[in-house]
Amino acid sequence: MSTISQFLGQSARANVEAAIAKAHEHESFHALLGLTEERALARADQVDRGEISGRLAGVPFIAKDNFLTLSGTTTAASLFLENFEAPLQATAIEKLEAEGAICIGKANLDAFAHGGSTENSAFGPTKNATDQTRVAGGSSGGSAVVVALGIVPFALGTDTGGSIRQPASFNGVVGVKPTYGTVSRYGVVAMASSTDTVGVLANSSEDAELVMTIMSGKDTKDMTTLSDFFEPTSIEAPLRIGVIKEFMTDDVDVSVREATMTYIERMKAAGHVIEEVSMPILKYALAIYYIVVPAEISSNLGRYDGIRYGRRADASSLNDVYGKSRDNGFVAENKRRIMIGSYVLSSGFFDAYYQQAQKARTLLITAFNELFETFDVLVGPVAPTPAFALGENTADPVKMYLADVMTVPASLAGLPAISVPAGKSEQGLPIGVQLIGARRQDVRLLALAKQMETQ
Repeated sequence: MSTISQFLGQSARANVEAAIAKAHEHESFHALLGLTEERALARADQVDRGEISGRLAGVPFIAKDNFLTLSGTTTAASLFLENFEAPLQATAIEKLEAEGAICIGKANLDAFAHGGSTENSAFGPTKNATDQTRVAGGSSGGSAVVVALGIVPFALGTDTGGSIRQPASFNGVVGVKPTYGTVSRYGVVAMASSTDTVGVLANSSEDAELVMTIMSGKDTKDMTTLSDFFEPTSIEAPLRIGVIKEFMTDDVDVSVREATMTYIERMKAAGHVIEEVSMPILKYALAIYYIVVPAEISSNLGRYDGIRYGRRADASSLNDVYGKSRDNGFVAENKRRIMIGSYVLSSGFFDAYYQQAQKARTLLITAFNELFETFDVLVGPVAPTPAFALGENTADPVKMYLADVMTVPASLAGLPAISVPAGKSEQGLPIGVQLIGARRQDVRLLALAKQMETQ
């Protein structure tokens, strides 16, 4: 059921004021890094006067704080950019504002989007919307929580290896990672350029579809963007759906498997053909990801040197400015990924690690393509467990990385994938199911998700 529709036709100022009030009421969750009240209220008044109109006129939303915005700071949850005021605005924000949407604030995330729990934020972790002793997921944890708490009907996130889908699952909302290139990344702080995507978190697939339709399309400022193909559709005939065998093993939490199977039975009851499929190469996906992505991270973070912009350390030599600025500005996970990336790209290891990982990535893409010759959609859990406890995995980076095992394959292949609510654990924690489609089949995934929401 759409929640965006409840805001349409109402006073934009009243919508924004109510959203800001809710944000203050839920400050204990630490989902927001800042509100942009002055600009939001000014735009709301413009909507009410009829100066701004569109499909989202008067609808408040929140952007992950790695989207550049003209109001407030864009910190990427890092000390490096703590006081950074952007000189431009992200294309995704521009497109939403052109349709009358109103950004009221910036959501917390893992610093530079490096993490799967939002515990790596330089400003403190975000707490799960259902249980404040649990993580929100990451890196778009703040975006997921503000939607789950009803502060706004939708929020923007970025997904590099599961950063929209996993927090969506942990907080019981819909999370969309589109086909790579669907939405412009211009004006979004880069993490890993070959897997970064811009997506949305919402309370329903219908709302997510509307927002994605508006944001998608070619952008001359981002040469990786695809031409328009995002035309909403519906399911006209039964789909052939493959259940990923490797995602349903005994290593997966019992409650996650049960929720996934219940969702699969509902799809079967809706007339879809369900079969089990196997992808042996998936066991290598996490290793591929944590070679390729840190390599790209080490390159992208090279621009943060304390000279051009961001925090600058007080030092007597150029080398010390670089070193101390980076030491003070980056959190431990940023440094860890830079070191891994620099290592796999270094002379003597490039061929052994990075190049081999890219070859394996091609094999993974081929395996997906072969399955999509037979199947319309693939299905499986989003994560092996529901939301884990705050602090549970912080001492063991490898254990934290393993939480991404089910989301990174679609990211490496550039495929669209959606997390949809599928049930709850015995502790009442939300559990999501992941739908994966072939390239540019985003609308089919959303159509299936919409159909299942009405079953």
